[in-house]
Amino acid sequence: MKRVSPSRRLRGACGILTVLVLCLALGFPATAADRPADRRPNIVFILADDLDAASLPRLPNIMNLLVRQGATFTRYYVTNPWCCPSRSSILRSQYVHSHDVVSNRPPTGGFPRFRPLEHSTVATWLHDAGYRTGLLGKYLNQYPKGADRRYIPPGWDEWAVPVTRLYQEYGYALNDNGRIRKYGEAPEDYLEDVLSAKANAFVSGGGPFFLYLAPVAPHLPANHAPRHASAFAGEIAPRTPSFDQADLSAEPRWLRERPRLTDRDIRRIDRVHRNRLRAMLGIDDMVGALIAALERAGRLDDTYIFFTSDNGFHLGQHRLRPGKTTPFEEDIRVPLVVRGPGIAPGTTIDAPASAVDLAPTFADLAGARVPSYAEGRSLVPLLHGRKVPWRESVLVEFVHADYSPQSPPTYAVLRAGRYSYVEYETGERQLYDLVADPHQLRNLAATADPALLTALSVRLRLLRRCSGAGCRIADALPLPRAVLIDDGAPIGE
Repeated sequence: MKRVSPSRRLRGACGILTVLVLCLALGFPATAADRPADRRPNIVFILADDLDAASLPRLPNIMNLLVRQGATFTRYYVTNPWCCPSRSSILRSQYVHSHDVVSNRPPTGGFPRFRPLEHSTVATWLHDAGYRTGLLGKYLNQYPKGADRRYIPPGWDEWAVPVTRLYQEYGYALNDNGRIRKYGEAPEDYLEDVLSAKANAFVSGGGPFFLYLAPVAPHLPANHAPRHASAFAGEIAPRTPSFDQADLSAEPRWLRERPRLTDRDIRRIDRVHRNRLRAMLGIDDMVGALIAALERAGRLDDTYIFFTSDNGFHLGQHRLRPGKTTPFEEDIRVPLVVRGPGIAPGTTIDAPASAVDLAPTFADLAGARVPSYAEGRSLVPLLHGRKVPWRESVLVEFVHADYSPQSPPTYAVLRAGRYSYVEYETGERQLYDLVADPHQLRNLAATADPALLTALSVRLRLLRRCSGAGCRIADALPLPRAVLIDDGAPIGE
């Protein structure tokens, strides 16, 4: 074998170093052979706005490219059935009582309330771990109130967020990486399509990356692209057993005093339902285009895609006019679908999961450090089919806001085993056995075993007072046998 002198090896090394320095100076990337490979996966997080679980089967790309190619969580819950508190929990992995963003507007909520917490979010965690980060779409309600319209929170490398007319989809302005860009009323200005093009460009760049893609559909007024105007003609909202519920006599006062739905109410509910589905077709197109872009870039096989919503939506159930913020399953349980490396296609995961779990999951995949204040768990072991100790219960909290008179009084929900248990600040309670009564037609609070009610109330109190790692202790405490599902193992075991 020919011997290479040390001086020649040194000249060769200097030559390689010179090439690398010149490439960097000229803006050319080094070749894959010249730089260490970063095999960490890419992460795409798609967050719809007010999407109910029942609508998912009507969306072909989401069903074929996500649901059938990944895992679906059957018991995934938001921490609050309202936009800004829920999104704050996602960004920080904290329950509402910990981050204290309790509504959509100042002084109790909105972007101004969250802003002092922006120094540490999932964006800063992943950015500090070497990920290229981007947020495209809705950030938090009232953004950028109190800040310059060009303001970009810490941790985000790419930023395209509406600063005007957030929900209109047309005639808005974007903070596009610190430059304000106005969009008009033309079909090509439709916000979901603009965000889709930006997302496709983002995932075609270098990695590893974390993309938080936040379209505003199907939030009312649920404007849609012209190409979807004729879709779902004649569609009516699902007439579930709880639709325009006849007997509410056992319910709390805020609910039992609601009048029956009129014919006009029902026509509006059906119209809202159709428009929401049409608006969701824009997100469905976005999902199809995004996966095609990942395939073209050769990135699909090393990318995790998470799809969910910030809260659910009711359409006539329990006599409720279209909206959210209630403790019923329609508002607090939303879709969570994940596809990516190591996830078996077409599977379901029954373990209870929460919005506080998303940021720790992203950090786990990215190898990022999770701060001690985080209250959720990484879903990675569940996604990969591993048996691990898991939580037994999930917490949902809601604080009534004076500017939202149609909302219920302040309450907290404990989802534990087969039961949904609710306590209101009024002293009223609700208890539903979701195995025997999945549509929540019978409030059992007045007739249930007092020992069962006490056990659920104690568990709820512990979760409402928890913080940091203490929440992962409180939510894992064993449940009484009467609370378990199928008279046997708790969910997740």
